[in-house]
Amino acid sequence: MNDAALRARQILAEERQSIDNIDAALVNLLAERFRHTQRVGRLKAEHGLPPADPSREQVQVARLRALAEEAGLDPVFAEAFLRFIVTEVIRHHEQIREQDAG
Repeated sequence: MNDAALRARQILAEERQSIDNIDAALVNLLAERFRHTQRVGRLKAEHGLPPADPSREQVQVARLRALAEEAGLDPVFAEAFLRFIVTEVIRHHEQIREQDAG
């Protein structure tokens, strides 16, 4: 293997290590986010508030799209990612509500 190929493999290994570190950070951030949304779900259930808040979701989508554009991330991807998370949060809130009702 020539020097260029060896250097390419070294750079590849370094980039992959960075990606692995970022993935670990993302998982930890998502876990923290879900801890907060679980508390929100309990508060909503205790006070008879609906699991979903469409007006907040609209604001958050617009906010995230703007942040994505500023960061050079595809805003369509950012919105799809947020909608995936929000769908899961609403599912958790519905489960909390059902547990409190039961």
